[in-house]
Amino acid sequence: MLTLIDKLRQLRIIPVITIERAQDIVPLGKTLEKNGLPVAEITFRTPAAADAIKLLKEAMPNKILIGAGTIINREQIRQAEAVGADFIVSPGLNPDTVKGCHELDIPIIPGINNPTQIEQAMQLGINLVKFFPAEPSGGLSMLKALLAPYPQLEIMPTGGISPENIRHYLALPQVVACGGSWMVENKLIKARDWAAIGQLTCEAVTLVK
Repeated sequence: MLTLIDKLRQLRIIPVITIERAQDIVPLGKTLEKNGLPVAEITFRTPAAADAIKLLKEAMPNKILIGAGTIINREQIRQAEAVGADFIVSPGLNPDTVKGCHELDIPIIPGINNPTQIEQAMQLGINLVKFFPAEPSGGLSMLKALLAPYPQLEIMPTGGISPENIRHYLALPQVVACGGSWMVENKLIKARDWAAIGQLTCEAVTLVK
């Protein structure tokens, strides 16, 4: 059985989605899956997030990997788990949030950008973290320096990832996948421009495969 890390390694890109109308998520999810990217990280930055995850899970059971992003407390973990999220992504490393996920047996990828946070994550039993915000935190050179003392750590850079730099990040053996939003821009979702999103997704998949 594939682990979450195995699945993310196969996908290579995780679309980071901010959804304002829950009903938009099903055509968006179908567009991603049709164009070779059956995964969505739906961020809890809007009130529509939990409903969107529920709708997508019901419409595409076992067809798309669904993450709940920007999770910052136990209440949001409970909401995400209740509607069927497959994994949790948090912007920072909050030990209480990590423990809340462990109690519900749902995988979490917490955000880090320094050695202290890496060691705290490892102490909490975490072996996959998010490097966030990747580019503002020093980008590729900073990530290489961070990973050097921790060869056992696996990482998902997010924040400022683009078609111009994603392959450089993915070339690092410890990088499992990258989070990116350029193929699911808010303006395209608001316009329901599934054709444009499909084209950008197809180009992104081709770029990293």
